[in-house]
Amino acid sequence: MAKAQIVEPVQSMRRAEYRAWSERQPAGRFERIDGVVVAMAPEWVEHNDRKMQAWLALRRAVRDANAPCHVHGDGMTVEIGDSDYEPDAIVYCGTRLPPGSTTVPNPLIIVEVLSPGTRATDRAWKLREYFRLPSIRHYLIIWADREQVVHHHRNDAGAIESTVLTSGEVRLDPPGIAITVEEIYGD
Repeated sequence: MAKAQIVEPVQSMRRAEYRAWSERQPAGRFERIDGVVVAMAPEWVEHNDRKMQAWLALRRAVRDANAPCHVHGDGMTVEIGDSDYEPDAIVYCGTRLPPGSTTVPNPLIIVEVLSPGTRATDRAWKLREYFRLPSIRHYLIIWADREQVVHHHRNDAGAIESTVLTSGEVRLDPPGIAITVEEIYGD
């Protein structure tokens, strides 16, 4: 039996074309940035560990606070302009998404774990892009190779404040939850 091949797009795509194309792919992970499909590289173990630990910490925090929020790992899409991003973790509040959903329309918290190939994009381009969404209040950038979290937070006046943490609590208000750097880097 012949092995299925991933077909690389040769031009930019509109969102509907991208969705149809991506559903036909037998393997691989992709994002669409300014209409152009970009393949995502396989993850290193430390990247995967950090994103799973962040997801667990966020899920624990939501549960402990009894917050009306939901936590998803990568694979869910955030649509911004002509781009479709797949963050490493997303928190949104309110009604649970219906079955079959692939996008989170009003994310509150976005998490990206840095990879060597996406470090510049995650720290600059996606920072600007994510805060284009009015619902975004927190963007956490997590280093895979050292204990460091950058918490970008939109305050009530709309200004973006940034804090670099190497230990301690990361307060995420709204929705009134907290995680710790130690949870993200624990075993």
